[in-house]
Amino acid sequence: MTETKHEPAIAATGLRKSYGDKTVLDDIDLTVPVGTIFSLLGPNGAGKTTVVDILSTLISADAGRARIAGHDLTAEAQAVRAAIGVTGQFSAVDGLITGEENMLLMADLHHLPRATGRRVTAELLERFDLVEAAKKPASTYSGGMKRRLDIAMTLVGDPRIIFLDEPTTGLDPRSRHTMWQIIRELVSGGTTVFLTTQYLEEADQLADRIAVLNGGRIVAQGSAEELKRLVPGGHVRLRFSDPVAHERAAIALSGSTRDDAALALQIPSDGSQRELRAILDRLDTADIEADELSVHTPDLDDVFFALTGDPVSSRSTASADRETVR
Repeated sequence: MTETKHEPAIAATGLRKSYGDKTVLDDIDLTVPVGTIFSLLGPNGAGKTTVVDILSTLISADAGRARIAGHDLTAEAQAVRAAIGVTGQFSAVDGLITGEENMLLMADLHHLPRATGRRVTAELLERFDLVEAAKKPASTYSGGMKRRLDIAMTLVGDPRIIFLDEPTTGLDPRSRHTMWQIIRELVSGGTTVFLTTQYLEEADQLADRIAVLNGGRIVAQGSAEELKRLVPGGHVRLRFSDPVAHERAAIALSGSTRDDAALALQIPSDGSQRELRAILDRLDTADIEADELSVHTPDLDDVFFALTGDPVSSRSTASADRETVR
């Protein structure tokens, strides 16, 4: 059975995995609609790679069920493999041969006819801006070029679903942004992307939906905006140049926090248009005008810290080390 228009690209329920007495995944439920970017966010050792390994048929879950591209993960594993592509944390590129030879090797592994393999290779090398480097050993490529070649190799089999396991770890900011554009283009063409990352900005920029994995459990799921609303701390800050206006505003906006030194007020808010309009209406009614207004909402750093307790500094640098718990 192939995926229907309404069936998710990925649907998993109750996935569990243990190694000895160590529970790595505990009752994982995930749903990924077709043609979207789903990001699995979590610190090192959370179990992200284990999820990818299970859903891509590399290892078996101890319990639970999943359907990938309309196929049962266990009963139709070969059909699942034919529908997916996987780019792991570590490059599959062979540095001893050229970029073009890497691509042609992948075409052979997919049993493409020789002419088709050469055509697909040429198209993908051009698409990923690797034509000039195609005849050079892959060992001479920069980190960003190797990552582009890695994804190009994944696309040789024309997968409908791609698993990208921390694809930008170790890349410089320019290469990371190039990779983001590539991922967006894949999805605009109808591909579904399952992305694991430690980069909070990456999930915020790319993902239609995010799941936060911590200690082998999903602790929250939703869009970036939905997750941000889970964390308290959003507020509107008003600043005044006139002490009298500041005093009157403090009276009009009961519940605000005063900063008398800065002549500022801080009002709890979720940052919605409705709440902002209510604050401005109260000021207008009292005939008060603020000199500055700024809206502050929690970001994914705040969400991540609140849900996992993982320090922001350890996530911002996103160590290239493989997860200690698969």
